[in-house]
Amino acid sequence: MLDIRNIGVDVGHKSLFYNVDLNLRPNERYGVVGANGAGKSTFLKLLAGEESPNTGSVDKPKGVSVGILKQDHFRYENERVIDVVIRGKQDLWNALVEKDALLQKADFTEAEGFHLGALEEIIQHNDGYNAEAVAQTLLLGVGIVAKYHYGPLKALSGGYKLRVLLAQVLFQNPDVMLLDEPTNHLDIVSIDWLQDFLINQFKGLLIFASHDREFLNSLSTHILDIDYGTITKYFGNYDYFETAKETILVQKQSELEGKEKQIASLQSFADKFRASASRSKQAMSRLKMIERIEMDLPDIQDSSVVKPYFNFVPERPSGKAVLKIEQINKQYEERTVLNNISFSLRRGEKCAVIGPNGIGKSTLLKILLNQIAANKGHYEWNETTKIGYFAQDYETGLPHNLSVWQWIEDTTHAPSQTARAVLGQVLFRGTDVEKKIANLSGGESARLMLASLILQQNNVLVLDEPTNHLDLGSIDALAEALHKFPGTVLLVSHNRYFIDKVATHIVALTEHHGIQNYLGNYHDYLAQYGKDYLARD
Repeated sequence: MLDIRNIGVDVGHKSLFYNVDLNLRPNERYGVVGANGAGKSTFLKLLAGEESPNTGSVDKPKGVSVGILKQDHFRYENERVIDVVIRGKQDLWNALVEKDALLQKADFTEAEGFHLGALEEIIQHNDGYNAEAVAQTLLLGVGIVAKYHYGPLKALSGGYKLRVLLAQVLFQNPDVMLLDEPTNHLDIVSIDWLQDFLINQFKGLLIFASHDREFLNSLSTHILDIDYGTITKYFGNYDYFETAKETILVQKQSELEGKEKQIASLQSFADKFRASASRSKQAMSRLKMIERIEMDLPDIQDSSVVKPYFNFVPERPSGKAVLKIEQINKQYEERTVLNNISFSLRRGEKCAVIGPNGIGKSTLLKILLNQIAANKGHYEWNETTKIGYFAQDYETGLPHNLSVWQWIEDTTHAPSQTARAVLGQVLFRGTDVEKKIANLSGGESARLMLASLILQQNNVLVLDEPTNHLDLGSIDALAEALHKFPGTVLLVSHNRYFIDKVATHIVALTEHHGIQNYLGNYHDYLAQYGKDYLARD
């Protein structure tokens, strides 16, 4: 369906990828992966025709429709949410608007009557009389409650506006759907719904970039890996891809080592007998063999995927009983977001707080950190705790005028050698430490915050959505570090893979069943409570 021929893309003096040839087929689901900055978003924009490659072309059959998840919600601020979704089918939307304008007239001409009939055909062809019902179902699926459907888009926060745009591209139901990080602003319930929708209801060609490993594993029939200056297609999901890529690399390294040994042996013979009258021809023959082998050496380039290394080491351990929470309640005017929340944490536990957006997960963390007050109930930290906090909105608190090094110096007071070593671990190397914080990417800012937590040597870590801007390698590295951390972790996340790798304790906040407190990991929790544990009306 999409024929990609010899495409190459340069950004400034850097080549993202070149000589890429791919054929992407209908009814397949391609997960696009690669390090931050590898070119995933650029690749999707090329496929959508929003950008042009420096070389090569992207061809599709005539009449094939392409839909891409956009970030242009500012265009629709004063429009009804339901209308923004229906705009996904532009022909249908135009026909509905024209029909409404004609019907506002007291009477219309014969030509206008014929045109009204033509508009009716367009509306029927696009199932227009069910459009609002379908749009409502999609909005509910992505977590937009019914009371907002007929209000203006500007009534929603930024993350929820992007959910509306996701519903828009799902409503379009194009032949080719392109999604760039579709789970970024979704809660754990909506991610599960979207995953199910794309597997069971969308029948076109799906190409999507994601840092959610569980989402990639569940959806992908193929993986497109942007690495080594090209894009390589692998069959299967992300786990299969990881194994296959590693196997290929090991095979190439083994082949290279074998040929290098062969070259060394041939070179030794040639050096020894080159000056010998009786054996000089044999020596020259060996040199020609070396030339032929060198022409066929496997090409092993450096990967663009570089994983950071996180290691959280407490300055001193906390007491065994770390935190006790009793009947915490929080209300905003007439709305209750937390109702009788009670649980406790012991040293070494890794507790994940999960639930739909808006149910009070971040609010609970802020209450426990004394940033906001509960309406009733109380909590008590062990007096030996030293708490480090990763806020969901951490970027707003970073001083943009400072460099990475200046901020680390000012906030941690760690010895210079130690601070530089930790910054190197999280991939700020050489002159990278001189970068202004204002110029950091989301992933770089997150790694900087985690470096600060490492240097603080806390024995309790409170983390609110720490994986939001991290790539897959960084998420793996963080999960491994938290698993090894001897202290206590209290985290909020919608990344199911991350929760499953880290959590030993699940606290689920539900709308209809109160708190569910479960000792075990996320996989075991689902087995206990079932897939619809957070289902909404």
